[in-house]
Amino acid sequence: MASVTLQNVKKSFGQVDIIRSVDLLIADGEFVVFVGPSGCGKSTLLRLIAGLEDASGGDILIDDHVVNALTPKERGIGMVFQSYALYPHMTVYENIAFGLELNKESKETIEERVMNTARILQLEKLLKRKPKQLSGGQRQRVAMGRAMAREPSILLFDEPLSNLDAALRVQMRAEIKKLHARLGSTMVYVTHDQVEAMTLADKIVVLNGGRVEQVGTPFELYETPATTFVATFIGSPKMNLLTAKIVETGKHQTTLHLPHAGDLTVNVDSSELQKGDQVQLGIRPEHLNYVSRDKMTSSDKTIGTDKNSDTSNHSGLPVRNIEYLGNESFVYAGDDSMEEPYLARLSVPCRFVEGETVLLDIDPVHTHVFDSKGRALVRTQVDQPLAAQN
Repeated sequence: MASVTLQNVKKSFGQVDIIRSVDLLIADGEFVVFVGPSGCGKSTLLRLIAGLEDASGGDILIDDHVVNALTPKERGIGMVFQSYALYPHMTVYENIAFGLELNKESKETIEERVMNTARILQLEKLLKRKPKQLSGGQRQRVAMGRAMAREPSILLFDEPLSNLDAALRVQMRAEIKKLHARLGSTMVYVTHDQVEAMTLADKIVVLNGGRVEQVGTPFELYETPATTFVATFIGSPKMNLLTAKIVETGKHQTTLHLPHAGDLTVNVDSSELQKGDQVQLGIRPEHLNYVSRDKMTSSDKTIGTDKNSDTSNHSGLPVRNIEYLGNESFVYAGDDSMEEPYLARLSVPCRFVEGETVLLDIDPVHTHVFDSKGRALVRTQVDQPLAAQN
């Protein structure tokens, strides 16, 4: 096991900057996930840690020792790639043992490590099989075993589940989680799938354009995103972002005007902004609730009823699309003046049909406000879910 520290790490290919001044601490025994869209630099950052790429600037430290000039073998790194890259003519045993044989380990050591690795990954009954006789999940476990058998201080995973079907990805996520619990080793995992990041990580590093947008636990990133990028990337379906203007600024409370919904007071610090400044109000789909017209009160902040709005629609927004998922429905509502419809996550059975107008209530407690640069304003009062208090 080992800690990893990145200090002002940069990577460029010619004139193109791929990694831009990344500072990061990965603690001993921590499971850290790099997540972000294609081209954000997450795999390049992983390869820099592994020693497969040379940094253009900055230092990479393992257990407080600078390793920039060391080879992957000298760094004590084990890496599992997106491709299984198993030798088809070798058995499972031989594939796992191959790296140990290259290191000229003794037969006794090879036997002990292969069998121990097979036990951890539940491969004992498959040791005599060849890769073509294995399922996709079994092949991935063999690839993991080949990296583990060398007993590296750090295990790196580069999108290892992307070639598997949906059911197998769920199964392998559970296997990797159990593996980390058994080994207690430092693991760094790269994925573009935010569901994998949320379910696996102790800590998530969100990357965008070669820069770190935010670092935190899955709960922190979901509940308190630092930027609009994180807000819309973490969470499925993504957060709704509503364009609004500041009516009243304040240290503890801010009043906003929302098209389709009127004025709304939220608990954020806007003391650095001015009246009339444009901001974005974020609200997750599960916090947009259906409101029946006959039960609506004057205190409801309801999308579709703003009589001061510059739009002529005061009686609700038309339903554009409904996605039925069995246990819930995603309802998309919006008129032609909107670039994107509002998305509400509602329980089933869904009472709406396409073309019908709906009213959706905003809960101010669960809102987020972002300035014109996409940075979150400080929330001054947050009701924490019970899961976060325990």
